[in-house]
Amino acid sequence: MKKVAAIAVASVLIVMNGKAIAATATGTLGVTLTIAATCTVTGGTMAFGTQGVLTSAINQTATISVVCTNSTNYTVGLDQGTFGSSVTARKMHSTTTGADVDYSLYSDGGRTTNWGNTSGSWVSGTGTGTSQSLTIYGQIPAQTTPAPAADYTDSVTITVTY
Repeated sequence: MKKVAAIAVASVLIVMNGKAIAATATGTLGVTLTIAATCTVTGGTMAFGTQGVLTSAINQTATISVVCTNSTNYTVGLDQGTFGSSVTARKMHSTTTGADVDYSLYSDGGRTTNWGNTSGSWVSGTGTGTSQSLTIYGQIPAQTTPAPAADYTDSVTITVTY
């Protein structure tokens, strides 16, 4: 028996002949990602230019950009601005004269649908993951009281809800 055991040991040593015995072990790596619904908005400028007496309506447009994650539903609302009393009574104001000029913002080219910040007056969309341009249609109506010569400004907050 000792002779057989010695031969077996010698055989193993001859087979190994300086080679290491390899072993393996396996495991797993968990990989995760969460994509949250997000939106960003970039405003623009609506410049009505230089005008004289405002006896007829002046129309202008501006473009804003909304980027929302793919398939995210959103709404875009515009508030009354700094000087307006409501979204249907917006005003540009002159800090030098204290005078105001009325104007309106619409979501359609016919300038019939006021763009506000409540249900029914905001603009809805679905995100694509890329920039989506939205046009704001502005109008300064003929003014019932002539405005004095000055610079008039307002700032409207754009709110994207998603």
